[in-house]
Amino acid sequence: MKRIALALLLVGCMGSAAMAQDDWDVNVPDFPSKDVTITVSEGTWMSLDVSPDGQTVVFDLLGDIYTMPIGGGEATLIRGGHPWEVQPRFSPDGSQIAFTSDAGGGDNIWVMDTDGENAKQITKESFRLLNNAVWTPDGQFVIARKHFTSGRSLGAGEIWQYHITGGSGIQLTERKNDQQDVNEPAVSPDGRYVYFSEDFYPGGFFQYNKDPNSQIYAIRRYDRQTG
Repeated sequence: MKRIALALLLVGCMGSAAMAQDDWDVNVPDFPSKDVTITVSEGTWMSLDVSPDGQTVVFDLLGDIYTMPIGGGEATLIRGGHPWEVQPRFSPDGSQIAFTSDAGGGDNIWVMDTDGENAKQITKESFRLLNNAVWTPDGQFVIARKHFTSGRSLGAGEIWQYHITGGSGIQLTERKNDQQDVNEPAVSPDGRYVYFSEDFYPGGFFQYNKDPNSQIYAIRRYDRQTG
């Protein structure tokens, strides 16, 4: 009986080790699936951006990214598939689009050409999540929110800056705790300032029953020249 139990234990350990060595790929799900065609004329909870020349709209719908003429018409799928990809933003010169994608296993910032080609992962977080990327006016950096999970579902965030060629990034703000969030970065036209929202509600922790008649969020400004 002991030999049988030991053999089963060894087989189980070997199986676990083999599974640990396999790289999980969101593009190749290990469950049955099929394609379903749907036709829609509107959507909700979408992110969109307008090209610098004012001629094209880029938007996300159900985790895929599309473009269409500013005057309307049929949308063109430029990024689709199993990964969940959202929050597209045109670069200042209109040649690229930054977006959030979990194609690498978790939410990171990617950049692609406006036709969906040459997609490249800019950030390489394996545990923290990145989203809401915006471009600096020179087109050399993206600034995004890095999300830190906590004991509650929403967690907290920090604002980070990354060069479009990649790298570990530069931390611009530090979270004051694991409960109060920052979000929605926006860069001034001259590139000097980063504006973002921050939870300023008293108490130092997240509360669902906040007083709507007092201040909950405030707009803060970060100076990229002086810090």
